[in-house]
Amino acid sequence: MTTKRVLPAEWANQSAVMLTWPHPGTDWAGLMEEVEPVFVNIAQAVLRYEHLVISCEYVARLQELERDLNRYAEENSLPGRVKTVPAPANDTWARDHGPITIITDDKPTLLDFRFNAWGGKFPSEKDDALNSNLLNAGVFGTTTMQQIDFVLEGGSIESDGQGTLLTTSECLLTPSRNPAMDRTAIEQLLSDVLGVGRILWLNHGYLAGDDTDSHIDTLARFCAPDHICYVACPDVADEHYSALAAMEEELQEFRQADGSAYKLTPLPWPEAIHDEDHERLPATYANFLIINGAVLLPVYGVAQDQDAIAIMRDIFPSRDIVPIDCRPLIRQHGSLHCVTMQIPAGVVS
Repeated sequence: MTTKRVLPAEWANQSAVMLTWPHPGTDWAGLMEEVEPVFVNIAQAVLRYEHLVISCEYVARLQELERDLNRYAEENSLPGRVKTVPAPANDTWARDHGPITIITDDKPTLLDFRFNAWGGKFPSEKDDALNSNLLNAGVFGTTTMQQIDFVLEGGSIESDGQGTLLTTSECLLTPSRNPAMDRTAIEQLLSDVLGVGRILWLNHGYLAGDDTDSHIDTLARFCAPDHICYVACPDVADEHYSALAAMEEELQEFRQADGSAYKLTPLPWPEAIHDEDHERLPATYANFLIINGAVLLPVYGVAQDQDAIAIMRDIFPSRDIVPIDCRPLIRQHGSLHCVTMQIPAGVVS
């Protein structure tokens, strides 16, 4: 009997969202007062729609979070509850070190890919062990976890839930991740492990300040099986203009499995945001999170935020659009989708 594997789209029903909480042992050490409120806002927003799994290396802080967030849920009669796990972590990017869930013969299976901090850029041994720690703590109930000897981050892939994967060659073909494998070998592995039948490769597109080698979740996202939204830069004087225009052309050339073109929606281009060293930070509206009944949208306190909210309401008319100020997050070169990982239905009770 052939085993059917499906990588769910993000809009598939979820049981929980995973957060790896910042602590003073991470790169957030000097920014804790700025960044923790962002995590609290994300946590409270998730609880309005579904459950939450939080891990943190600092046990005392974890106990406070469990108490305060569950009290918040109870006082507001929310459906979500918090499950907390003390576990070491190098950093907070749950999208990339969290488990990727596939549906195998209608049952969820957790895949634990190797994580090497985007090609060995930063320490990662604690993050790479985190999923096993969560499994051993009982977070995932009876759901099985499969270890995959392949470096892959959740932010580097987008699924339409129907067998098509969207990704970037800049990331997946970077030698510092899986040096022994070429594109053909990587395509075969992703087909075998994730159950995808088609891979759409973007060869253009980047964001200044991005440590991930052009993760797809900062550039282009499936909104529906036939609909992709993407980052567009209208300013010909901007350093991103050529690369993002080339990416747009690639998206226009992509075809669905039935041969028809995709519906494409350009997202606003936020004005440039720089850090204290005048380095440009990777602000992008593509880094949203789809959850049960809502879309959590990163905003940055710039004029383009309102346009982004309006476009999201058009794209997702049946979901609440919840803006969350993520300007502190981009100080460490990521945003809202980067710090979250959705756990599909049937995994976390």
